[in-house]
Amino acid sequence: MKYLVTGAAGFIGSAVVERLTDAGHEVVGIDNMNDYYQVSLKEDRLKRIVHDKFVFKHLDLADREGIAGLFAEEQFDKVIHLAAQAGVRYSIDNPLAYADSNLVGHLTILEGCRHHKIKHLVYASSSSVYGLNKKMPFDTADSVDHPISLYAATKKSNELMAHTYSHLYSVPTTGLRFFTVYGPWGRPDMALFKFTKAILNGDEIDVYNNGDMQRDFTYIDDIVEGIIRIQDVIPETNNDWSVEEGSPATSSAPYRVFNIGHGSPVKLMEYIEALEDALGVEAKKNFMPMQPGDVYATYADTEDLFKATGYKPQVKVKEGVKAFADWYKAYYKL
Repeated sequence: MKYLVTGAAGFIGSAVVERLTDAGHEVVGIDNMNDYYQVSLKEDRLKRIVHDKFVFKHLDLADREGIAGLFAEEQFDKVIHLAAQAGVRYSIDNPLAYADSNLVGHLTILEGCRHHKIKHLVYASSSSVYGLNKKMPFDTADSVDHPISLYAATKKSNELMAHTYSHLYSVPTTGLRFFTVYGPWGRPDMALFKFTKAILNGDEIDVYNNGDMQRDFTYIDDIVEGIIRIQDVIPETNNDWSVEEGSPATSSAPYRVFNIGHGSPVKLMEYIEALEDALGVEAKKNFMPMQPGDVYATYADTEDLFKATGYKPQVKVKEGVKAFADWYKAYYKL
């Protein structure tokens, strides 16, 4: 099987590439290697993938001709589309950065899938689409019509765009709403990375909403396992489906949306305590109010994903946080 993986130098993308190549698949990975965070970390992730079945191409999703040419040249079987401009808070300060990558870029991938009869497109959505929803746990049958950040709005748009292509052109698409992914080789803009750096430097960590927050933290290995399994579960047309009786996560078209999270939210202060234990250092805490665009809690209902794949996340927060802390100290030679 031949795969395209977008965002191949990213946290999740590089881990997915490793799993696919280890399983014997051909993989072409693309990434624009932007400087949203340190490019050296992206380069080091790529260096870990030493496999004759992997080819990396430096390519931007918004390069319409480049993406079209890539699909025509490589003739992929499946696409795992993980590239995006990430970050809820960054989208408030730099909204235009999200248009090219998350909207135009998603469309170029959909067009490639349409014209080259891709067997399955799996793409990254986000738990942020739940926005003002306060019903817990978040269910894919819930309304996601009230996002509270532009990042979330672009991810909701990705789902709508995918449905259109599934309906018009019978492109099988599956969207995955990720819930707070963490672990070794993670992104420096994520809380765990920032907390670890500050604690080891003796600096204060900013704790928002005075620590009164919960997140459905999901370890990287569990996320990758879910992606690998779901890409084999290809949506099919269902002529018996109707808007009036069906879930928004399904369709008459070959279209599905799933939550992919641990399914058990953890209090932010417990997460910080797990990190303090892993590092053997107590954090200096700067308690602050809630940030714009942020939500109080996330909690994934993952029953649909379990039914589709037979897999439930295995890694507990203490175990996952320790694995990250050990990686961080080794990577930065501390």
